[in-house]
Amino acid sequence: MKKYIKSIISLTVICAVIAALLAVTNSKTAPIIDKNQKAAANKALLEVLPDGGDFTAVDLAKYTLPESVQEAYTASNGGCVVKLTAKGYGPDMIIMCGVDANGVVTGAVCLSSNETLGVEKTYGETTKGATVGSIDDLATVSGATMTTGAYKGAVKDALNTAIILGGGSADIRTEEEILADNLKAVLPIGEGKFTEVFISEKLENVSAIYKSDNDAGYVYVTKVGEEEIFVGVDANGVVVSEVADDVKANIEANAKIMLKSSLKEVDISKYADMPKHIDKAYKTTNGNYVIELHTAGYGINGDKYTSSGEYIYIKVALTDKGEIINCVTVKQSETDGVGSICADKDFSAQYIGKDENTYKEIDTVAGVTLTTKGYQSGIGKAIEAVKIMEGVA
Repeated sequence: MKKYIKSIISLTVICAVIAALLAVTNSKTAPIIDKNQKAAANKALLEVLPDGGDFTAVDLAKYTLPESVQEAYTASNGGCVVKLTAKGYGPDMIIMCGVDANGVVTGAVCLSSNETLGVEKTYGETTKGATVGSIDDLATVSGATMTTGAYKGAVKDALNTAIILGGGSADIRTEEEILADNLKAVLPIGEGKFTEVFISEKLENVSAIYKSDNDAGYVYVTKVGEEEIFVGVDANGVVVSEVADDVKANIEANAKIMLKSSLKEVDISKYADMPKHIDKAYKTTNGNYVIELHTAGYGINGDKYTSSGEYIYIKVALTDKGEIINCVTVKQSETDGVGSICADKDFSAQYIGKDENTYKEIDTVAGVTLTTKGYQSGIGKAIEAVKIMEGVA
């Protein structure tokens, strides 16, 4: 028993001595480790804000900042550095952006991502010198619009964050929130719930139409000079927004066309030469056509070990002369982060206004050749279908 007690006492003494030694060691090394960690962190911050000096972490809870902001640091030179999360093709692109005291981007780097094409590694250089007033004009990279668009959005959030940290105010709404607010503002009776209309008739200076889910009316998007404006229209096609007389007259003329428009399905089985990729065809009240089709992109023609085996499904509106009025991708299973670019509105919209002689002028996007060529082929089939139905093929 005595030996047992002595063993316990010995172990206790040994543990106490070790703990004391560790405490002494920690007291000596902790400041050194802390200093090294701060130096490493400072180095990363100085990469995007070279003249920042010393940095102080911001308590984000004290501010209302964009959701993308993960960390923020104020610099002794009056600038700041913001760490953000952006969603490109993947959900976790981490970007560090520096903004000087004058609200100018001094640098931006992508710390990590799961993007496919790698353009996020160099796109930060493009953003240098941007301000909150010029960032929207910064071009995205063709073939990587989702990646670079998300990157640009993150930099814009950093610029707005710098304004807020400096005591100013900034609009930090997302594009979706801005759209929803604009729709609700010009048509309050729509109760804030809208669905975009597929435009199947040729309209004058109308880029989009949204229908209220409660059938109270519509919102037309048009341009006055370089400014895009939203115009509320009631269920009878009467403009209810305060706009100039010429804008009102144009929107009501377009609304009249759309209210009278309807679709009648065409029996495509009657046409022996109809391309097999055409699924359905409709004729509008004004003699235009809406074609639903499927076309083979990478999902069909790609490597059998990685392709989806699925077609790209497209909806196209055309005049009886084959000019494209509207185009949207309905469904696709192309490679995520690469060929899936065909789902982007900007991608399909580039065909609007094209015809038999010009639709092939669309550039094939680098890295997604099979997808873009397949899509282009589908557009050609839609034009061919119209010619067949018009008896001019």
